[in-house]
Parts: sequence; structure tokens; C-alpha cells
Amino acid sequence: MTTKLIWLILALWRITGPDKTLKNTKMNTQNDTKIVDTRKDTKILHKDLSYIIQGCCFEIRKEYGAGQKESVYVNLLKEYLELKGQTVEKEKSIRIYSLKTGKVVGIYRPDLVVNQKIIVEAKSSIFTTKRDEKQLYYYLRNSKYELGYLVNFSTPKLYIKRIIYTNDKKPFLKTK
Repeated sequence: MTTKLIWLILALWRITGPDKTLKNTKMNTQNDTKIVDTRKDTKILHKDLSYIIQGCCFEIRKEYGAGQKESVYVNLLKEYLELKGQTVEKEKSIRIYSLKTGKVVGIYRPDLVVNQKIIVEAKSSIFTTKRDEKQLYYYLRNSKYELGYLVNFSTPKLYIKRIIYTNDKKPFLKTK
């Protein structure tokens, strides 16, 4: 009896449409709880700059293909981003902080830092490894930067991975 009732409710709901006041809400019929979809309310971190970086990566891959050296791709990406009016620093030294004390314990040199906001790590290998991803993750986790892109130009399809590590998770940046 209850399964027929559920099917009837679902059929009516499909015909009449969802309640407009519950725009981003779905009902879990098993325990009558609401599931709220917040994706439409979330903001994309550095949205416009991210689109510019991704667009430049696609242009480079389309024009130069998959066989160049990593240094060539890094130089091309720097050039393309600068032509789009972005400030790009190549192999900029970024300070790495201790998670416990907040003191500087080392220096990383990512391939590119764009507008003092986004780290870009370019690769030119047949496949992308977890080690490549972890490298960028460690750059983000231990620095003031929140967003990074891992781009591999030599995979069969252009590989772009967006990694976020927000500053609210970094104890060395919290004020005491």
C-alpha cells in the first residue's frame, strides 16, 4: 500500500511540478527529511581568473599539441596570460609555514603564480600521477594561496585539475 502511495505522489509531483518555495530542496521519502542543494548559492573562488587560465591552457594545447617540454608550456602559459593582462610570476619563491608554530620552515617554487591568487603547476608527461596532485596540494596547504591548477599538456586529452585548500583550514594564518 505504501509503495503505491509513494508512486502516486511522485506521479502527481511530476505532473504539477515541485513547490516553487522549495526551489533547491528535495525530499527523502524514506524518513521525510529535506535535502537542501546549496550548489547554486556557492561562489566559485576566483571565477573570472580561473576561466582565463583554463582558456589559455586550451588555446596552447590546440595550437602546440601534446609533445613539447614542460618548460615550453610554462613559458607559453606565462606569455598567454600576460597577453590577457594578468600578472604572472614564474617560479616565485613562496614561504612554507609550520602547521604547529606558524614559522617559515622552507620555500617552494611553483611553476607560475597568477595575480598573487592562483598557483599553476604545469606538467608534460604521458599521464598524471597522484604525486603530481600531492605536490600542488602541499603548496596550497602550507602557503597563503587557496587555489591551484595542475595542468598536464601531454596526456591524450588536456588534463586540468582544480585544487582548493581554503585559508580557514590553515592554523598558521589564524590570528591569535
